[in-house]
Amino acid sequence: MTSNVHPIGVFDSGYGGLTVLREFVKTMPQYDFLYLGDNARTPYGTRSFDVVYEYTLQAVNELFNRGCQLVILACNTASAKALRTIQQRDLPLISAEKRVLGVIRPSVEYAAKYTRSGHVGVLATSGTVASKSYPIELEKWSEGRVKVTTQQACPMWVPIVENQEIGTTGAEYFVERDMKRLFEQDPKIDTLILGCTHYPLLIDSIRNYLPNRKVEVVEQGKIVAESLVDYLYRHPEIDRNCTKGGMVDYLTTEQVELFEPRASLFMNKEVKARKVHL
Repeated sequence: MTSNVHPIGVFDSGYGGLTVLREFVKTMPQYDFLYLGDNARTPYGTRSFDVVYEYTLQAVNELFNRGCQLVILACNTASAKALRTIQQRDLPLISAEKRVLGVIRPSVEYAAKYTRSGHVGVLATSGTVASKSYPIELEKWSEGRVKVTTQQACPMWVPIVENQEIGTTGAEYFVERDMKRLFEQDPKIDTLILGCTHYPLLIDSIRNYLPNRKVEVVEQGKIVAESLVDYLYRHPEIDRNCTKGGMVDYLTTEQVELFEPRASLFMNKEVKARKVHL
């Protein structure tokens, strides 16, 4: 990456953030993007707040050092456990011109506008559920429209996706089990947030186990992409700092031989990556 290129940084602890990147590239093909997956230290979902914050800040600084002026945490766990601290404590010390955004707020705002019953469900990793970020943000941004937020941890879903077990008997068992547990807690749910960027790859199975086909399923990639377009429109000073050469580059903390085949499946095209150390 040359010094005069300033891509939009996209960070995830693993592969799920590639579903967000894919929508970014589709929606904003003229922009440059730099993806960083901390695949060697994934998953983040079971780690403490302090460890997730430490790892996420390391990744953000790596992307800043590589020319990014804007970084998107395309990881719900990092957004839940590290974003606020980085925004409030670290960014003022790093640079007044740089920005770090997450994926939770756009999803929350969409769900709050859509729900008719005021009952919202969240499927997420154990770490995101434990952080209570979604209930807190839904209460904050829904202006009273969301009355009940029900969460369900799905600890097996990320391993299913990353081990390419989608559609197998075992995968179907865990998806059906966790969907049933969620809707047993609250049958009135009419809006369902997929609070992990891996989960869109399970969308067919998820839809199969909806108790009501009228339930709106909130997939983060499209919503976060639309939100980013709007953000850059509202902040032209940030947009000017993002170069537009249509390039997409990939970094991973794992061996590239392991990263590239899986990343290619997420992106639906061949991916070539470089290894970095955080």
